[in-house]
Amino acid sequence: MSLLTPAIGLLFWMLVVFLLLVVILRSFAWKPIIAGLKDRENEIQSALDLAERTKAEMAQLQADNAKLLAEANAARDRIIREAKDASDRMIAEAREKATEEGQKVIESARQTIRNEQQAAISQMRKEVAALSLQIAEQVLRRELNDKVSQEKLVAELASNARMN
Repeated sequence: MSLLTPAIGLLFWMLVVFLLLVVILRSFAWKPIIAGLKDRENEIQSALDLAERTKAEMAQLQADNAKLLAEANAARDRIIREAKDASDRMIAEAREKATEEGQKVIESARQTIRNEQQAAISQMRKEVAALSLQIAEQVLRRELNDKVSQEKLVAELASNARMN
């Protein structure tokens, strides 16, 4: 027997032991190992699916948040615009009311000035008339003191009255 060529009996028993080892490993070791690997594969796949669902949910939440933020910004802008419009309207109304009140005050002052002016003119006329009567009375008294002046004045007035 040579070292390089194996004996047939040895090869036979090595083959029998190898097949027996394969059958034993297959029935007792491979099934649990393969089942464990399948379980592990399923766990990894479910974790990947969960990660994908979570990623999709996060994307949806981000989209919803962006939408809500846009709506909030639009609402804020609308409220600011309405408040500005309201303040502009209030300022315009106050300005218009102040102008109207100013016109009323000016017109009232003008009317008061006219009334006081008319009263002053009327008072001046009365005073001028009273003063004129006093002057005329004094002039007539002075001229009518003597009899000749009186007859002359009566004749003059009579001639003037006929002409008119």
